[in-house]
Amino acid sequence: MEKLIKVIITIAGVVLLIPGCVKKSSSGEDYPIQPVPFTSVKLTDNFWAPRIKKNASVTIPIAFGYCESTGRVKNFEIAAGLDTGKFQTIYPFDDSDVFKIIEGASYSLQTYPDPKLEAYLDTLIWKIGLAQEDDGYLYTNRTIAEMHGGKGLHEWASKNRWELDTVLSHELYNLGHLYEAAVAHYEATGKRSLLDIALKSADLVNKDFGWDRVKVYPGHQVIEMGLVKLYRVTGEKKYLDLARFFLDVRGPHGEQYNQAHRKVIDQSEAVGHSVRATYMYSGMADIAAIEKDKAYLNAITKIWQDIVYGKMYLTGGIGATGGNEGFADPFVLPNMSAYCETCASIGDIFFNHRLFLLHGQAKYIDILEKTLYNSMLSGVSLSADRFFYPNPLESNGQHERSAWFGCACCPSNIARFVPAIPGYVYALTDKELYVNLFISNDANINMGKRKVNMSQKANFPWDGKVEITVNPETRGKFDLKIRVPGWALNEASPGGLYKFTDQNNELIKLLVNGEDFEINLVEGYAVISRNWKPGDKVEVEFPMPVRKVIADERVKEDIDKIAFQRGPVIYCAEWPDNNTGNVLNFVIKKDAAFTTEFEPSLLEGIQVIKTFGFQTKRNLDGKVELLNEEPVTLIPYALWNNRGAGQMMVWLPTTE
Repeated sequence: MEKLIKVIITIAGVVLLIPGCVKKSSSGEDYPIQPVPFTSVKLTDNFWAPRIKKNASVTIPIAFGYCESTGRVKNFEIAAGLDTGKFQTIYPFDDSDVFKIIEGASYSLQTYPDPKLEAYLDTLIWKIGLAQEDDGYLYTNRTIAEMHGGKGLHEWASKNRWELDTVLSHELYNLGHLYEAAVAHYEATGKRSLLDIALKSADLVNKDFGWDRVKVYPGHQVIEMGLVKLYRVTGEKKYLDLARFFLDVRGPHGEQYNQAHRKVIDQSEAVGHSVRATYMYSGMADIAAIEKDKAYLNAITKIWQDIVYGKMYLTGGIGATGGNEGFADPFVLPNMSAYCETCASIGDIFFNHRLFLLHGQAKYIDILEKTLYNSMLSGVSLSADRFFYPNPLESNGQHERSAWFGCACCPSNIARFVPAIPGYVYALTDKELYVNLFISNDANINMGKRKVNMSQKANFPWDGKVEITVNPETRGKFDLKIRVPGWALNEASPGGLYKFTDQNNELIKLLVNGEDFEINLVEGYAVISRNWKPGDKVEVEFPMPVRKVIADERVKEDIDKIAFQRGPVIYCAEWPDNNTGNVLNFVIKKDAAFTTEFEPSLLEGIQVIKTFGFQTKRNLDGKVELLNEEPVTLIPYALWNNRGAGQMMVWLPTTE
């Protein structure tokens, strides 16, 4: 029986409470740890808060502008009968870009209410609804082609619905992003317009697919996560069962490229297209959490180890090769040709966040943080209007961010991910409150029946000092769990793929109300168990020395090279900061001394590292010789290419 209740849902890994006329979840099971929703956390820092504001004022408007100018919106108008013509764009998955930007715009409305944007969404959703066929089918390429007697149907799609989705039609991929956008829009506005479109579509998919019906798995995963979100909103188990069907029907005789070479529970290695992979692993984590499925949990835990122990770049990027836009063999991590797609970094954040919610271990947030501050952030310019698709670790000037792409998945993914970042700061159970990221903020948190206001003051990622004020509505006992990052414990990377060249013996300082507190780590967290009262203050100081990093010797590309890290930030040498601009010829001595300082006028304010190195020259006999010593300046890797194209290098040679 339907009644008005509050239901927990998850958006991009963020749990939200929304009102609605919906059914309660039949099982009530979910992740043992729940994130604090981004709507409850207001960032006040000088690093992420301005980026979220730029995403609202720059990225989302230009993304919608490109969707208009490239014909993505017109595809819906033609399919709706509001305009005439053929399919306007290159790919049949172009519908998904519109859905992702709607999702991001919906998140953004929570932080920056905008009546004009909300009205634009209303009109756009009206067009999408008209483009949807009577039985719920929504795929503008086919609808438009049928208007022209079948002419113009994309070569990736079959004349029969769903038939080629395993290959490249992307019918289900589009719908996955529709479902995520619909939940986001409903939560942000309370309007059911897009949610009703999504449910009508999902009911058709549920009618068409099943063990006794169409047995086709998605060629590009994401619908699994979308269906779980619909399940959380409606309580309708059919959507959860359908998500599981799309996972269980996969393999074992398909392509490795889209992870269909084995049944999902039999997979233990990350292979194929990295975005498809991380979306699938995230969907598997959702099922593992809700249905307490140990086979799913064992599979994704092994896959995580395979990624982190041998297939992840120092920046957190994943996907070494462009041919499959994905994973190579273990320890094959080329730098200049590194793919490290922006979407894959976002997908890996989704995956690691879910693993933390399952296991409560800090190592998953360590990888999330590394990816967030480095490979993901590299995907968007400081001006918030130019984007990287691949994010290499070395360049000879051939790489430059673009205003848009024919395949525009990365800009639209940035648009939806950035405003959700506040939802990764805290997490909780009834008796535990986790502090995962260190970003100045004010948060209002509900721990069961207890309300707690949390305030952080930090200058992350440039400074390791964090001040946390705990203000419970009434006195009460709970555990405050503060993540102690691996980089503060002499661990460059879980599993040892990357290591610091030395041990730092500086102690982490932890004070509670001005008094020293002994740190006892539990799963990577400093646990403070006490009867909290309003105004209690916790101060923590993580040492942030500059660290030199080396890679496992099996990573041939990085032999006799070092990289520099400070806190979670990976550094690079880039052409504008160095005398000749010729950074690819640098050699840095292993024992080179260095200094670090904050430069407020450079790249909107950054911490730089300064050291000395040598230019090299190849003689006529082929030998390389060292030239004069000269100063070397390093900047955060994520901020390279904001001053034009040129040479850049993360891994610096230590021998000529």
